[in-house]
Amino acid sequence: MSGPGLLPFRLTICGIDELPDHAAAGVSHVVTILDPQWPDPEHFALYPPHSRTIWRFHDIVNPQEGQAHPTMRDVEAILDYGTALKTETVEHLLIHCHMGISRSTATAIILMAQHNPGREAEAFTHLKAIRPFSWPNSRMVRMADDQLKRKGALVDAMRLHHHGVARRHPDKMAYLRTSERAAEVPPEE
Repeated sequence: MSGPGLLPFRLTICGIDELPDHAAAGVSHVVTILDPQWPDPEHFALYPPHSRTIWRFHDIVNPQEGQAHPTMRDVEAILDYGTALKTETVEHLLIHCHMGISRSTATAIILMAQHNPGREAEAFTHLKAIRPFSWPNSRMVRMADDQLKRKGALVDAMRLHHHGVARRHPDKMAYLRTSERAAEVPPEE
């Protein structure tokens, strides 16, 4: 559930393998974020009727040959989606990507922060409660910070979040340090 006042509806974040666990959770809206060529999950056949939005781009922070990185257009689509949600009856929003760690959590942060300037740190506190192991895509968060004119507040809150996750989950940092996401990982303490 999102924090008081950040979003006026229930929020769940998960990965593809967890989708069946939420089929009976009263989900009214779904955001799916997948790699461009990934097949659409079949799990939604288990869900009652709902509104679903699908975005396709890779979970990378630096442009790479043959990969579709998140762009400003993608972040603008997330912000447009957040604005549209204000005009709809939303009971429960589920956001998922492949693992529920990066693209989905960045999207959730963008939606929580969008209409709540000055509450960027609070959005990350709520993210921690919703998804304890999360590593929001820094490219998406940086573009949202710029688009929302937060002057680095969203990026600073993300860095603090990354530091906290690194302290709580040091076993997962070795993988991130050897990936293209290495620049996001704080130095070992």
